Amino acid sequence: MRMPRVENLPLPQAYERPWRDAAIVAAITVLGFALSAHFEITELLYSLTRHWEYFQIDELPVGMLALCGGLIWMSWRRYGHARRELNARRIVEARLAEALAENRILAQENLRIQETERKHLARELHDELGQYLNAIKLDAVSIADSAGSEAGLSVNASRAIIRAVDHVHRTVSDMIGRLRPVGLDELGLAAAIEHCVDHWRQRIPHTRFQLSVDGEIDGLAEPLTLTVYRLIQEGLTNIHKHANAGKAEIYLRRVVSVRPGVDELHLTVADDGCGMESNARVTRFGLSGMRERVEMSGGTFAISSAPGRGLKFDACLPLNGGAQ
Repeated sequence: MRMPRVENLPLPQAYERPWRDAAIVAAITVLGFALSAHFEITELLYSLTRHWEYFQIDELPVGMLALCGGLIWMSWRRYGHARRELNARRIVEARLAEALAENRILAQENLRIQETERKHLARELHDELGQYLNAIKLDAVSIADSAGSEAGLSVNASRAIIRAVDHVHRTVSDMIGRLRPVGLDELGLAAAIEHCVDHWRQRIPHTRFQLSVDGEIDGLAEPLTLTVYRLIQEGLTNIHKHANAGKAEIYLRRVVSVRPGVDELHLTVADDGCGMESNARVTRFGLSGMRERVEMSGGTFAISSAPGRGLKFDACLPLNGGAQ
């Protein structure tokens, strides 16, 4: 999530320029004095109130002056209190922003650790378990080839072993693909995306997939590469689970602006499926994790969908010098 900048919060106008208000008050005071002197208001009031000298009404201006002074003092205290409250609020908001920034760093570190563990687990499954499964299969094949017709039971058992090992091998391959994109380290992002799309072509043959990659996307920083791949993987998984789509489109392009330092990846995944209501985005499709991945990378994430009109999400990811 994006955090607001709190170090430059604007002050309310009355607190930002108090001397302007003071100048207005001074101007009104001078204008009142000039009008009073011109029309001799004090003399007029004296002539009208001298018959009530017993009540000392002629001393009323002094009392009003004291009242104005008290109001000015009280207003100044309220002004100072409001300034202190505003400064305290800015300090609290700044601390909150720092806490949110630390939480985001922790979340990024958590994702990095998860990807590292997945990478190691995928390597272990491939190097250790995969080799042992191949050895078992070779032994079973040799038993089946050498048993002959007199050992039909052994032949059937060997074939059962072969079928079981084939099933386990496919399962392990799928696990490796989910834990770590196939070919991402050796062949690059473009080949890994093509492999992922081919995998979904086989799983949902009734959906037509269109993949378009524009620009050089290999050699990017690993966090950005994983973010792009996981977005495509999650998007295609959502299409398989929820969309019932006849067509899915994946567009990935690298945009280099004429402005120096502006280098971005634009990703669009769209389908023509059933779509969704706007209030079902998080609960039904689980797109909040995708949004968080993009925003933690400093990018933007947008979704457009309507019932019966499919779903499309757009992600813009800054490279920030991530190309290596």
